[in-house]
Amino acid sequence: MTMINHRYEFVLLFDIKNGNPNGDPDAGNMPRLDPETNQGLVTDVCLKRKIRNFVELTQADKSGYAIYMQEKAVLNNLNKLAYDAQKLKPESKKLPKDADNAKALTQFMCDHFFDIRTFGAVMSTEVNTGTVRGPVQIAFARSIDPVFPQEISITRMAVTNEKDAEKERTMGRKHIIPYGLYRAHGFVSASLAEKTGFSNEDLQILWQSLSEMFEHDHSAARGEMATQKLIIFKHDDKLGNAPSHKLFDLVTVKLATENEKPARDFSDYEVVINREDLPVGVELIEEL
Repeated sequence: MTMINHRYEFVLLFDIKNGNPNGDPDAGNMPRLDPETNQGLVTDVCLKRKIRNFVELTQADKSGYAIYMQEKAVLNNLNKLAYDAQKLKPESKKLPKDADNAKALTQFMCDHFFDIRTFGAVMSTEVNTGTVRGPVQIAFARSIDPVFPQEISITRMAVTNEKDAEKERTMGRKHIIPYGLYRAHGFVSASLAEKTGFSNEDLQILWQSLSEMFEHDHSAARGEMATQKLIIFKHDDKLGNAPSHKLFDLVTVKLATENEKPARDFSDYEVVINREDLPVGVELIEEL
């Protein structure tokens, strides 16, 4: 595997129609909102989950692409794999005193689990394999415009128990937003990638994941959710050639017309990229 030699930032635009992109358990699973602006929010954890699921689905047969943070995973058992490989015995909540042994345990975890070498992980559990700071970080996504959550009543014709067969239909609720276009910012550090072993091959899988992760995540709550655009900034230098916030400012998303009707499709928006002010030493790549 070849290591990455460039710093990257990216802008991810994705949308949803008549669905719930990220329910808030503190608000009865209503779509997450910024209460001051009514803009929709999608957490970094939500987006990373979809990347993990995509990699697990598409890279299952490849060595080194297991997923550490997966449903019902017993993390101590996964951590113990590193001790077994190094023929070491774990001591409760402690790393080995020998620095080389401790480093070997953490490196084993990076080598075997895609999400650890990508996003990092805190593995200082009962079976301690260290802490990893990942080279790829993603900020919260925020909708371009305010969104308006709706509570939709639904009915169920069937019942669970025979004793309830004569009862009326049961009622339920679904929470949706009619339409929302969300923008997320991400960062890839070449310096941190050196420490975890995050490679160019991993980077290409990351770009593919961001482009296609919603295609394998459809559900009743997310029937029409899709990546609409992925804009990547590639620096010539490992440490970067321009501040990330200045690069993000080059991408503007606004309504395409002055129509007073609310947006209901990606075509209602215009994405403007200011290529003229692109700093020297930074390349702009549009994946979609």
